[in-house]
Amino acid sequence: MKKLCLLLVPLFFMSCSSIQVVDSWKNEDILFFKPQKLLVVGITDNLTARKIFEEKMKNELLKRNINAVESTQVLEESFSNLERTEEEIQDMIKGLSEKGFDAVIISVVKGVDEKNTYYPGYYTVDYHWTRFGKYYYRYQDIYYNPSYYNAFSIYRVETSIYNINEPSDNALVWVGALNIIDPQSIKNTVNEYVATIMKRLEKERIITPI
Repeated sequence: MKKLCLLLVPLFFMSCSSIQVVDSWKNEDILFFKPQKLLVVGITDNLTARKIFEEKMKNELLKRNINAVESTQVLEESFSNLERTEEEIQDMIKGLSEKGFDAVIISVVKGVDEKNTYYPGYYTVDYHWTRFGKYYYRYQDIYYNPSYYNAFSIYRVETSIYNINEPSDNALVWVGALNIIDPQSIKNTVNEYVATIMKRLEKERIITPI
């Protein structure tokens, strides 16, 4: 059993990602959150990942009767490609309000941690064979499990929800910190990440379950 567990650990990390909710915070002053029009924003230089994330998040919010729109459909690509001043960002928020948006959900990768786990080799002892001949016949090839290293990455991601029409001291509705462990597929990772966010928001009564 010990051998099986050690072998499954690297296979698990190689086959799929794992999403962990590290922490979350809810604005207890907000008793009811039902935005009229919510903008979904993914901050990443990977345009493919951004589009997949925003579309998946939008679709999940629409299922819950929240009018959501992808930022790629609203913001010009040039706006996201360049660093903006606070004044320019405020002008952007004003423009969103004029278009009917009153809330934003935004996800950003805040850092990446590289991990390297060591799994030592080991010999297995078999005391079931009492006769040398049968034992030698059975184990002509030595039975040994070599040591190895398993390198993987942990992405630290934060998702926040803001009410852009509220005063700054009461604008933050909810924020969650999550770890994405060793992502292998953008689509599968995004699907799992969004599903985790939805489950958390439903649990904390930010949104209504389907």
